[in-house]
Formats: sequence, C-alpha cells, structure tokens
Amino acid sequence: MKSEHYSLSSWLFLRILAVIHLIAFVSFWTQAPGLIGPHGLLPAARLFAYVHQHLGWSRYWQLPSLCWWLGTGAALPALCAAGIVLALLLFAGIAPALCLALLWLDYLSLACAGQIFFDFQWDALLLETTLLAIFLAPWSLRPGWRRTEPAALGRGLLVWLLFRLMLLSGLVKLTSGDPQWRHFTALAFHYQTQPLPTALAWYAQQLPLRVQWLCCAIMFAIELLVPWGLPATKRWRRAAALVLIGFQILIAATGNYTFFNLLTAALCLLCLDDEFWGGLARFLERWSPAPEPGRSEHPPGFCLRLVAGLVILITGVEALMDFSPAVAQYPPLVSLVEVVAPFRSLNNYGLFAVMTTRRRELVIQGSDDGRDWRAYELPHKPGDPARRPDFVAPFQPRLDWQLWFAALSPPDDNRWVLTLCVHLLRGTPEVLSLIEHNPFPDHPPKSIRVVLYDYRFTTPAERSATGYWWQREAIGFYVPAFSL
Repeated sequence: MKSEHYSLSSWLFLRILAVIHLIAFVSFWTQAPGLIGPHGLLPAARLFAYVHQHLGWSRYWQLPSLCWWLGTGAALPALCAAGIVLALLLFAGIAPALCLALLWLDYLSLACAGQIFFDFQWDALLLETTLLAIFLAPWSLRPGWRRTEPAALGRGLLVWLLFRLMLLSGLVKLTSGDPQWRHFTALAFHYQTQPLPTALAWYAQQLPLRVQWLCCAIMFAIELLVPWGLPATKRWRRAAALVLIGFQILIAATGNYTFFNLLTAALCLLCLDDEFWGGLARFLERWSPAPEPGRSEHPPGFCLRLVAGLVILITGVEALMDFSPAVAQYPPLVSLVEVVAPFRSLNNYGLFAVMTTRRRELVIQGSDDGRDWRAYELPHKPGDPARRPDFVAPFQPRLDWQLWFAALSPPDDNRWVLTLCVHLLRGTPEVLSLIEHNPFPDHPPKSIRVVLYDYRFTTPAERSATGYWWQREAIGFYVPAFSL
C-alpha cells in the first residue's frame, strides 16, 4: 500500500496560520487603546490590579499573561508588534516551532488582558490551533521554504481538533432543546439575527421557508456526518475536507466571523495528501522543495505521545461533561479540566446553540438640547437602516460584536455600555477612534442615551420602495438620557 504524504498541505497550513496571526494582531492593535488601554472601556490595568489583590500567587496561573511583568500601557502595542514580527518569521520558515510557541504565549497574554473583548470562540480556536501546530511544524531553526513531512501524530492532533470543532457544533444545536433547531426552522431567523451579516445575508433571508428548512437539514448532515470521513480512507477524507471547506465559504459569504472560517478551512487542508494537489505540487517545488529523504525534523516521539495522550484525554472529558453529566461525578477528571482551563487552549466548541429569533440593536444618541438627538455610527454594526451590510472579515471590530451581545441581556449585565457613554460625553479620543461617524466632531454632546431597537431585514418590496436594507422599531431605552 502506497504511503500518504502531507508535506505540501502542512507547508500551506503553516503559511495560512501565519497570515491569520498577522491579521489578528494588526486588527487588535488598532483597537486596543479604546478597548483595554489606560483610557479605554475596560482598562487592563484595573483587571490585573484586582486579580493581584484577590488571588495572590495563584494569579499567574489563573490569569496567565506576560502583562504581569511587562505592564499594560506600552506593553499592549509591543505585544501586538511582537506578534506581527513572529507571524512574518513563521511565514518565512524561520524557527517555526519556536515562533508558534511564542505566538501562542503572546496571543494568550492579550486574550487574558482583553476580558470580554476576547471572549470569542475563534480566539480560543486560534490558541488551540497554534499550540497543537507546534508539534506539526519542523523542529529546526531554518527550514525556510523547504517542505518537511510532518509527524503523523502531530498532524493527527489538528485533525482531531477539526473533528471536534465540526461535530460539537452540530451536537450542541441538536441537544440544546431549542425548538428552531429541532424543527429545522433556525435559518429562517439566522441570516438577519447573526451579529454582523453581509449584504448576501439579505438575499439569503428572502429564500422560501422550504429552502431554509432544506438548508438546515444539509447543515446538520455536514456538521454531524461529514466529520466521520476525516479519519476514514483517503477518498472519504478528501471528500470530507472539500465539503467542509465549501461549507466555510458559504458561511463566510453571509456572515462576518473574522478569521474563524479561514482558520477552519486551513485545518481542512491537513486532510488533503500531497498526491491530491497534482500539478500544483510540482509547480510549487521551485519555491518549496520536496522533503529530503531520510531527514527528520519531528519533535521527540515520547514528547509527542505524552502531549497527544493529554490532549485527547482532556478534550474528551470536556466533551463528555457537556453531554453526559455523570462524568462530573469523577472529581479527578473535573480537576484536570479546571487546571488547564485558564490557558484557553483545550476547548469545547459550538456556535448558536440557541437561535436568536429577534434582532435587538443598541443605538447610541447624543444631544446638545435634549430635543435633537443624533446617532453615533459604528463601522460595521447595523445602525442607519439605509446602510448596506458590508464585508469586514477576516478583521474583527470587537466593539461592534460586543454590542450585539449586550443587546441580548439587561443593562445591569453590561455596565461597560454605560462606561462607553461616559467616554463619549467626555470625548475620549481613544474610544472615539472605535466610532465611524461622530455626530459631534467639534465638541462632545451635553446628553447621551442608548435606544433599544428591534431590527429586521426589509422585504424585496420594502427595499424597492425605500432603498433600505433594514426596518427598525424602537422598543425603549437601554440607557435613559443622562449627562455629566
């Protein structure tokens, strides 16, 4: 039987992972001052001071971050800059395993400092992918553009991550008890209620209910059945990977999920053997020579087996705890999961376990006289009903995203929204940099309020008559009018 090789797929995967890190660090660098900087919405310095006061020496484990030693002022842009440099070195093939380890530590440090603005599954997925990729990458200082055959177990850990990511995404929907998923009607709401839809989502929303039902059934088939092809024979593995890549393209077409879809598709590449690439492999050989026979750059076998055993044990226990409460009756297993939890690198996954059926939006308005109220517009969040939904992925506007979550829960659960209003009343430059349209460019307003709206996509007839992409109706005040 002919052995399968994955040197080209691994080579491509590591370059895409480097690009994703580059995007993630650049994206956050532009937003960090307004989000967690000294004059931001949730200053990281306050978090670290609070944890230092209440946790003592355990703080280094419970909140693992280089910020304990570097601080949270100039250190935040420095960490972003270091991440960019490391991503470029990884792309160039310079000490890839070391670069991945440092990228993981760098991103973990920012994620711990980022608080709710880093509370997203793709941040956890990037951390886990980066950590596991250390055991896929060549353990040498200068492999450069040369391809290397990865250790089978190292590649297997990333395929295991892809398998869990897809399968758990389907299981959480099926077991949540949500009637929309149970009756296959969830997609009738999804396109207009997802956090940051694209313009194509408007067209998808207009599809007949029967088509939405069929699409939901196909989605369940992809998430629950296709992953089982990943550990199967070459033909099934290729087919499963291509289906999952196509699935990610369709998701990205209708919603802005930052680098999540690109990262998931990159994981799928690891299931495509070198023979699959055909002429492309021969074309790339001039820049990325094939592996040298007999040359091994794998991590030590005992180390790889130990890591693989721990990863499979911990992630398996995590999954079982979600779907089988009886596992929680074994304290040693629960303790094992709790010990590694602060590192956000061995996770469970599953978006939209419960489908949101109504779209709530927060619209921030300022006024100088209490009668004429003008709205602040964020870069990508729905606001002006006439504004066309846009494409922003793979960059992530984290304030836009977090305001979507805030609209789903009471104001007391999101006191930072009030802090945002105070900063706008003060005209804090760092926070204003997160706003696309400031209706008070010369001076801050005297009063501010946050109105809660119910949004929905317009119908074709409504859009033809008005040109609007959205219809909205005011529900009440999320934050009543106040001034400094």
